[in-house]
Amino acid sequence: MSELALGGLLIGALVFLVLIGQHIAVALTAVGFAGIWLIREDVDMAMRLLYLSAYNGVADYIFATIPLFVLMGLLVSISNVGKDTFDVAETLLRRLRGGLGVATVAANTVFAAVTGVSIASAAVFTRVAVPEMVNHGYRASFAAGTVAGSSVLGMMIPPSLLLIIYGVLAEQSIGTLFIAGIIPGFVMAAAFAIMIMLMARFTPGLVFDLKRQAEMAAERSTARLLSTTEMLGKLVPIAALVALVLGGLYSGFFTPTEAGGVGAFGAFVIAILRRKLGGGNLWRVLTETGAVSVGILILLVAAGFYSRMLSVAGVPMAISDLVQDAGLGPYGFLFLYVVILLLLGMILDSSSILLIMTPVAVPIAASLDFNLIHFGIITVIAVEIGLLTPPFGISVFTVKSTLNDPKVSVESIFAGSLPYVGVMLIVLLLIAIFPFMALALI
Repeated sequence: MSELALGGLLIGALVFLVLIGQHIAVALTAVGFAGIWLIREDVDMAMRLLYLSAYNGVADYIFATIPLFVLMGLLVSISNVGKDTFDVAETLLRRLRGGLGVATVAANTVFAAVTGVSIASAAVFTRVAVPEMVNHGYRASFAAGTVAGSSVLGMMIPPSLLLIIYGVLAEQSIGTLFIAGIIPGFVMAAAFAIMIMLMARFTPGLVFDLKRQAEMAAERSTARLLSTTEMLGKLVPIAALVALVLGGLYSGFFTPTEAGGVGAFGAFVIAILRRKLGGGNLWRVLTETGAVSVGILILLVAAGFYSRMLSVAGVPMAISDLVQDAGLGPYGFLFLYVVILLLLGMILDSSSILLIMTPVAVPIAASLDFNLIHFGIITVIAVEIGLLTPPFGISVFTVKSTLNDPKVSVESIFAGSLPYVGVMLIVLLLIAIFPFMALALI
């Protein structure tokens, strides 16, 4: 059996192990070890490469960005910053038809700029936005779908854990990836808002519970609105964090790791000032930060080992030659790659998809003269779509479990998030066709 055929067999074995429920880190390590052992017929080489992958993963300074941004996101979550942002957006957009839906997108956009984790956004705004939207006459499925759909902005607008993971695997500047994600992230948010306003205008039955909306009209008219001073007070903390983190990154004053440290400290100060660290909250935040960070770091070490196995087998170069010989061209390859990501998104979580596909796809993309920053933005958007597609749809299931309402089924949330999938596909197509949308600021 040729090394290429064996490499293909090992990739298939990896997908099989993940599908039957094996932990992705265990599957990556086992397949990588078996592959190097079989290809080189040298178990000592497999052990040495495993050691090198583990050492390089621990020693790399850039890996410190992960626990720092996770810590910042968790501190922001317990400080009620998400609720404050939604309250302000609700007050400003109250006269707009579909305004609460747009407010949810706007609040998620701002919240994404200081968390970087879609699941955190989905959990926070399920508790904050869905009850408020339902009380104002929105359909529960639309409200839950809006939270799930807009939560994916956390993986595009910097800081983003998926961009960090891609940057580490593809050996690209994380700071540059963060800056490249700004325009696509805000374009996606604007597209979501436009879609909501169009749906509210032309298909109100899909957005509103018309009977309940009429019943609630009198109560809405007497609802208390925030004053300008109150709005400024609620916005100052998150605006300061965004300016601190993104301003420092964009100006070049901070490296990504330093920005994570400064942002985590800023979030810590906000949590102290709001007295949110008592009652064991600080310990819970620290332990959850450790659990999330260690899980991600182990995955990255395993993915690095898996990538070495692919290189030893010559899989990326062989596939690149096949793509070029088949006459697909760069955009033919890109189309096929995105389709594979979308299909994988239906059965795997976003981190697993990146860990499996990036080591294979990046060398091919480089050989086809793709800008790897642009390619990374396309990759993350395509992977994000998987957060909303059945049967996996982790953002949808997060909303469902957080909402804990038997009247709102998983199927209805998937249906409510479907328009957001369509918008993301359009944005993905635009960014693929017009690379300057991702590269204009770098």
